[in-house]
Amino acid sequence: MIDLHTHTLFSDGELVPAEHIRRAVIHGYRAIAMTDHADFTNFEYIISSLQKAKVMEKEFSIDIFAGIEITHVPPKQIDKLAKAAKEIGADIVVVHGETTVEPVAPGTNRAAIESEYVDILAHPGFITAEETELAKATNTYLEITARGGHNRTNGHVAKLATEVGAKLVCNTDTHKPGDMITKEIAYHVLMGAGLTKEQADAAFRNSEEIVEKMKKT
Repeated sequence: MIDLHTHTLFSDGELVPAEHIRRAVIHGYRAIAMTDHADFTNFEYIISSLQKAKVMEKEFSIDIFAGIEITHVPPKQIDKLAKAAKEIGADIVVVHGETTVEPVAPGTNRAAIESEYVDILAHPGFITAEETELAKATNTYLEITARGGHNRTNGHVAKLATEVGAKLVCNTDTHKPGDMITKEIAYHVLMGAGLTKEQADAAFRNSEEIVEKMKKT
């Protein structure tokens, strides 16, 4: 299992990074990104703090990545923050998409997709066909999420992405220990969104692709 969208107590998660990572290992994870909620007030603290967790990689035999989830930031400021995060060492930048269960500002999805510094658009809700086409063009990965509430539009996201060839990934958006899943459950999430086994396998390969890119930088 590769999970590229999770939260620790550096935002609204429940666990310190060490326990967070250890529980991921128990669930069979081989790579995890901690992407705590961030805006301009806290992104530097989050990234510098999470980078320190990498000392556990060898002992736990897991690839650990430090990043942020840009959350409720005005769309016009998303690219600036994503760039700043990458410049100070963020391995990955996720943007909190226009999910149906939270009032993210309209235009967030498009701003994230247009930014060259954003890797994943999380739970993008009723993303449009035009935005999905743009995500393909910019190589922005679209998330199929295991998180309750946010997962209400998984089927919509999967349908549009497969129609145009945009890349999908499966993440948990973990906030507490019980949110972590095995790869078997991830298959259920992906196929429950309407993907075939082959399309689900492609989503896992997309996660591997992101991991390999991060390991090279």
